[in-house]
Amino acid sequence: MTQTFDAHFLVRWLAAVAEAVDREADRLTELDSAIGDADHGANLRRGFAAVTETLAKDPPATPGAVLTAAGRQLISTVGGASGPLYGTLLRRTGKTLGDDERVTRERLAEALGSGVAAVSQLGGAQVGDKTMIDALVPAVEGLRGSFGAARAAAEEGALATVPLRARKGRASYLGERSVGHQDPGATSSALLFAALDEIARPETSGTEGAS
Repeated sequence: MTQTFDAHFLVRWLAAVAEAVDREADRLTELDSAIGDADHGANLRRGFAAVTETLAKDPPATPGAVLTAAGRQLISTVGGASGPLYGTLLRRTGKTLGDDERVTRERLAEALGSGVAAVSQLGGAQVGDKTMIDALVPAVEGLRGSFGAARAAAEEGALATVPLRARKGRASYLGERSVGHQDPGATSSALLFAALDEIARPETSGTEGAS
């Protein structure tokens, strides 16, 4: 039987992302201080805390509505580039999912792919430019196979940014000096898929949220 996931699963995923971002905020800011504005961790911590609060107050009824609401909240809460980029990722994913009450992992991967394409268009970045795209693109491909594969691919993609020279964003202003630093956006993107893998594991046993 094909496993499907409901709105509650998506709410728990984003709550897990908020916890991971809170836990890793100092590290994200440290990475950002080397090649950015040194505010990535603080901005995402504030944004995902607001997302969690919003979803807890008025939980949307469908997976698509959960992600659309989360995206809107990030855009309105987070400053700098992070808010528009992560907000676009979640909003476009949510809109692609539509009004379905339950979604499969494959359908979520397809929708996230459209979200990643929207992020790429917004920021003008491709794989190899040392941005969040370097983690997001392989993660979506991995998700077509399993949650664990998505997590591993995202983490590998983030690590692969270390030797790259930044070609987009503030880090690109550093030129060769951006080489040798892990991209903070790719690192935070990997947290999304690590959280998704953690939340999905109990679901495979048939607990609430999956069938």
